[in-house]
Amino acid sequence: MDVEVSAFDIATLPTIAKDDATVKRKLENAKRQPTADRGFGTITRLRVSRNKKTGQSKHYGFLEFDSSSVAQIVAETMDNYLLMGHIMRCKVIPKTAVHPELWVGANRKWRPVPVARVAQADHNKLRTKDEQLRAAHRLLKRQQERQRKLEKAGITYDCGAAGYQLPTATALET
Repeated sequence: MDVEVSAFDIATLPTIAKDDATVKRKLENAKRQPTADRGFGTITRLRVSRNKKTGQSKHYGFLEFDSSSVAQIVAETMDNYLLMGHIMRCKVIPKTAVHPELWVGANRKWRPVPVARVAQADHNKLRTKDEQLRAAHRLLKRQQERQRKLEKAGITYDCGAAGYQLPTATALET
């Protein structure tokens, strides 16, 4: 289903009945509001806050302009602007109040972290000799604990036959 989405002008909307004064007043205010695509000046940095897991916007962000006077004009003009069903709140933050790590990750396209691939690589990495020995000792300790519990319950079963053996020095080298 190919549907073309076209932009429309607020001025071409049908007139509202006179008894609905609030809606008419809001439409008139919308006609007078400046559009968001109007050029304000050069943006030096942009940061949109996103959810780390899903990548969706957290509905707030930060812009840095070349000059503070342009930033003041943008804040006054775009404050309370209705954009995509959300009211925009714009404020000027003095440079002294800006956190040093505010601009970390600015001007970058967000890319999701492949969590499953990272976990898989961590799980599949080769163990060192020390790590192999420690894992073997842990397995043997658990095996002996199971054997002790079986004997305490009166069951005679040799876990060593089906259990884990400590690796030899030559096996650790390969």
